[in-house]
Amino acid sequence: MSHLEVREARRSFGAVHAVHGVSLAVERGEFVSLLGPSGSGKTTLLRIVAGFELPDAGTVLLDGRDITRLPPQRRQMGMVFQSYALFPNMTAAENVAFGLRVRRQPAAVVRARVAKLLAMVGLEAEAGRLPGQLSGGQQQRVALARALAPHPEVLLLDEPLSALDARIRVGLRMEIRRIQRELRITTLYVTHDQEEALATSDRVVVFNRGRIEQAGPPRDVYERPASLFVSEFVGTMSRLAGIVDDPARRTVRVEGQTLRVEALPEGAVAGQPVELRVRPERVALQPGGEGLTSPLLGTLQDAVYLGGHTLLRVRVGDQELWVDRAQAAAGAEPVAGGALSVHVPTTVLVTLAPAPGGARDEVAATAARA
Repeated sequence: MSHLEVREARRSFGAVHAVHGVSLAVERGEFVSLLGPSGSGKTTLLRIVAGFELPDAGTVLLDGRDITRLPPQRRQMGMVFQSYALFPNMTAAENVAFGLRVRRQPAAVVRARVAKLLAMVGLEAEAGRLPGQLSGGQQQRVALARALAPHPEVLLLDEPLSALDARIRVGLRMEIRRIQRELRITTLYVTHDQEEALATSDRVVVFNRGRIEQAGPPRDVYERPASLFVSEFVGTMSRLAGIVDDPARRTVRVEGQTLRVEALPEGAVAGQPVELRVRPERVALQPGGEGLTSPLLGTLQDAVYLGGHTLLRVRVGDQELWVDRAQAAAGAEPVAGGALSVHVPTTVLVTLAPAPGGARDEVAATAARA
């Protein structure tokens, strides 16, 4: 039995289906991120789990017990909001203690629990400060400690880092993961930041238009996307149009150049339009790597310097291909306007080309990886 389970949840606001028949099971101690763009349904599902939204249909179970109609305060869940939601007239320690005092816990128990949690989030020295005297990152640490104070069964976090700058965000997300592992608490984490989801989660659940597009370990979601939406929302993906050249030899023609691939879509025939999708970091400028195709000849359009690596935009015929080049890579630095040979892996993801205006694309090459 899963620790937390949502079965066929539905929630609409007028004609908008915010959550459309979503089912999700979370194991005890698992860290699951709900990832998707704004309006995809992830926050609505979190609010249904928390009890702030009642579903139009469906069930929420905690340890097999139906809690769908229970009010939030009776669900044994801790919530961390995007806006911190701290009491401005209470110190950090008083904010953390609030939920315990509402539950009429003995003063000694409250003091011990508050001290332990403030130490866990690294704020012992700031216990007597008001929220206005704390940085954004410190305020979010207080909010996390407050959510954990009553010993919740489940921790819910709704875009908790979105208001912080990039450097603080990276450090705090690692702290959240460390604390979650230390406490072994079941966690649902809502974010639109793919890097956060990939870096922190045991499992990533990708939402789109009120439905789950894919759920799985971060590596599977990144390397084996289950749909066109997932492949383009999670990470960067180059797309090249081609046609099947010889199905028996598994070759494809791209801009008049022939590539051998590991897998073609089932039933593909010669002359059939296909799309090739590949991550920039899997494309190489130098031959010799294992599993690389024959070269595609192109021209460097421009380069985007990103510190530890550079993104190259390469023109292949009338199409574009991105190449992620590490700063430590051997060889001369490419020059804009110069000719390049780029090598994509034979495991490039190959799908049938979508019909104009067609429905959501599903990945057709089961053995291929982006």
